Amino acid sequence: MDKKKSSGVSWTIRYALLNIAYFAAFCTIHACAAVYLLSNGFSNTEVGVLLAVANIISAVLQPLVAGVIDRPGFLTNRRFILFSVLVILAGALILMASPGKAVIFIVYALIYMVQFVYQPVMTALCFEYQKAGCNIFYGLARGLGSAGFAFTSLIIGRIVEKDGVFVLLLVDVASMLLSAVLIFTFKKPEETSSPEETERKEAAPSKGEAHNSLSSFVKTYPAFSLFLAGVVCFFFAHNMINDFMIQIIRNLGGGETELGYSNFLQAILELPVMALIGIVLKRIRADRLLVLSGAAFFVKILILVFAGSMPVMYFSQCFQLFAYAVFVPAGAYYVSETMEELDQVKGQAYITSAITIGGVFSNLISGVILDHKGIKTMLLTGSAVCAAGVLAAVFAMTRLPHHKKTS
Repeated sequence: MDKKKSSGVSWTIRYALLNIAYFAAFCTIHACAAVYLLSNGFSNTEVGVLLAVANIISAVLQPLVAGVIDRPGFLTNRRFILFSVLVILAGALILMASPGKAVIFIVYALIYMVQFVYQPVMTALCFEYQKAGCNIFYGLARGLGSAGFAFTSLIIGRIVEKDGVFVLLLVDVASMLLSAVLIFTFKKPEETSSPEETERKEAAPSKGEAHNSLSSFVKTYPAFSLFLAGVVCFFFAHNMINDFMIQIIRNLGGGETELGYSNFLQAILELPVMALIGIVLKRIRADRLLVLSGAAFFVKILILVFAGSMPVMYFSQCFQLFAYAVFVPAGAYYVSETMEELDQVKGQAYITSAITIGGVFSNLISGVILDHKGIKTMLLTGSAVCAAGVLAAVFAMTRLPHHKKTS
């Protein structure tokens, strides 16, 4: 075997940097979306419409794009990531020209949507290269991506307050340029340098059968399909907390400073768990970890129902250790271990779509409850929905059959 295949350090560093660049941009494009748009004259209603439209389109496109990538052909994980990076880079450069609101609406919705769409492809890229012999430590690399988000969120707020939202676009451009350079270095090592042999390998049929229709996919992966309904519920609650965190914090006597601390805390806590997930998976199966993560999402929001001070808020955020930090790598490994090779990008995409759908429902419902009934009723609603998701996850992972991948 090629020595490059057995060395995980170089591959892990490259993949970690790709994640850091992605989540630094994710912080500026997604977490700071309202900050950017409001400063450019958008109303709260217009911001909500833009984000809802972008989320809905991305939820639809994720499995469709994955279905195309799963089929042997020109479009690969690597090429789609490069295409996405270039679209976001071009969009950020257009926004730097300070166009009118109509152009900002279209371009911002596009880059917001594209970044969501290529998120599961990033995960699929890792497992594709692992199968090719590139020893990438997924958990560590993904955890460093969360650390990149954490430090970006900690720093960017003060800079934006001082210098304005233009700096968000500068971070986007820098992140996408770094991503483009990194993705060019992702070339799978081959046993032979013969172009003819390379073409034969790429043209060879993959193991297993692709299940591109929704009905076929659900029939083949019943446990995973029901679990996705649970994921929608988990992220209804998760996004409720994140989207309305400033209102929750103000209700507890805090402000923007405490918001920054809270975001930093939950993001940085993801690093150690994701870094060690490979060790944990040797002792606890991925399906059981997914159920555990769902229970942690529930506990996290339930604590907030009874919170009366900021320390309790911070205590709630600590459950990110067992919720999102476990969910992301466990979901990725579950798909890799149980799904046919031709379904794996779709599997990752369906997880991201379920996350996105949960966020859309949260955006549409939580604000209305908050305006009319208050924070506690909103959090109680989120807790009830999340509890239903936990029940669905438990039934799915303990009572329904898991697909056995073709060897």
